[in-house]
Amino acid sequence: MRIIRRYILMELAGPFIFAFVVTTFAFMAGNMIKLADLIVNKGVDFLSVCKLFFYMLPWLFTFTVPISVLTATLLTFGRLSSDNEITAMRASGISLYKLVMPLIMVGLVISLISYELNDWILPRLRFETRKLVAQIGAKNPAAYLEAGTFIKAFKGYIVFIYGIDKNKLTNIRIYQPQEGRPTRTIIAQKGEISYIKDKDAIKLKLINGTVDEPNPKDPNNFYKLNFKTYIMMLDLKEGRDLKFEKKKSDMSIDELNNEIKTLKAEGVNATPLLIEVHKKISYSFSSLIFILIGIPLALMARRGEKSIGFVLSVFVIVAFYLLQLGGEALAIKGILFPALGMWLPNIIFGVIGPVMIFWIAEQ
Repeated sequence: MRIIRRYILMELAGPFIFAFVVTTFAFMAGNMIKLADLIVNKGVDFLSVCKLFFYMLPWLFTFTVPISVLTATLLTFGRLSSDNEITAMRASGISLYKLVMPLIMVGLVISLISYELNDWILPRLRFETRKLVAQIGAKNPAAYLEAGTFIKAFKGYIVFIYGIDKNKLTNIRIYQPQEGRPTRTIIAQKGEISYIKDKDAIKLKLINGTVDEPNPKDPNNFYKLNFKTYIMMLDLKEGRDLKFEKKKSDMSIDELNNEIKTLKAEGVNATPLLIEVHKKISYSFSSLIFILIGIPLALMARRGEKSIGFVLSVFVIVAFYLLQLGGEALAIKGILFPALGMWLPNIIFGVIGPVMIFWIAEQ
């Protein structure tokens, strides 16, 4: 049995390495063009660009490793099935469960390593990347408004923006904590930003939203007002002296949990941070999930052509990440709990895969 396990793992190694190199290069191609532009057109020194390159690689691995694991699983078990090697092994008295167990253990090990990567290494490298970009002059005044992070650079306000496209903003949340009183909240569907140079401030034009206003009869309470346009000025002078803030993707799970406690104590909705915690963990275990779903799909295809393996791989990857995006969107809107939203594809594929393996094994 030990020889068979080693044989299956050796068969898996070649397709995995090939898929890993190809997918990593494909993912990195666009970034390499941007990095080359920094050297050629922006005059950035070569050493800084090399640092950016190596800082980006671990982030790419969070996608390329699971994709490579899935592709290798489909190709390996597809070939073993088409050559009737799986049938021969099972006819010799070796159960399918024993054949797939080495791959499941490999998937578990990769997932645990990915967990450390997503929780400890990757956040630090992403933070160092942002600081390096700031140092080489890629930062501008509007960079204080970064998508996906709670911004505390403006005195008296905590700002969260879900989407930024140049000077256009979408889904904006502005919180104004007040000692001894409820937190004032401003919500807008869209917005625009512009830099006021003489005042060293950002002009924030909010569109279609609601704002909390003090009740004249009871200033300790607020009532909601709807608005079509709402103008705010956010001073940058104090923000320039503040330390470089971490985005949620720059934080470890412990840091995210501490930030969640702080925000909840201030009456701020911390759902984006809860989503990030579960996203880090669920992404880590995607390699194990891909093995669980890849093995039965390869056995059911019963064909050895590599094209079949690649087609199945693309189908599973697209379905998985579409479910991930859908779950995240539903969690943001409050329709699903953050944990359920981010674990949705893992749960679905993690149930379907073992059920299919059991069905094939009992045939």
